[in-house]
Amino acid sequence: MVEKDTYKTIKTSTEAILFKEKNSKFFGYAYPVLNEDDVKLHLETLKKEHHAARHWCYAYQLGTETIYYRANDDGEPSNSAGMPIYGQIQSFEVTNILVVVVRYFGGVKLGVGGLISAYRATAQLTLEASTIIEKTINVDYVISFDYKNMNTVMRIIKEKNLNITNQKLELDCQITISVRKKEAESVFETFNHLFEIDIKEI
Repeated sequence: MVEKDTYKTIKTSTEAILFKEKNSKFFGYAYPVLNEDDVKLHLETLKKEHHAARHWCYAYQLGTETIYYRANDDGEPSNSAGMPIYGQIQSFEVTNILVVVVRYFGGVKLGVGGLISAYRATAQLTLEASTIIEKTINVDYVISFDYKNMNTVMRIIKEKNLNITNQKLELDCQITISVRKKEAESVFETFNHLFEIDIKEI
């Protein structure tokens, strides 16, 4: 079994998708998120934008290898909103994503079954309207070395086409690189064998 080193997420936030059911309006939104602070920020913004709505139900999933998710019914009957939304996140196999469905109650009760299908449909339409992209799971290393070893380090970085995310080049130099997971071990070994050059995972 080859270890997977890619994951799917969405490229950018989506425009609101409207789904109507028996006078109730459901607005679907999807956002790329990296942490719970991102989630809170988007929820606060939506609550201001849709301050007259009745429910702001959502689900999000974070992580690539260790997965963390949360589903919130926000006052709807238990498991009638958050989990159907989360089910769509799973079915599209995306992560680092927040999907929110904002509901304006139209005066007609939908019942639990009706709610489940309305929230599921809205989440599905929202994800279908999103641009889903594939990204690589990366390992970050910091390489520390004396200035005199700069050419050696830079040559390897160039040869292996490594992505530098940060660098501090003084008498003591530090370069942070981001390496695709499946190549990480060989890159680590290359630098680790070199005298006077220190590499460690961060």
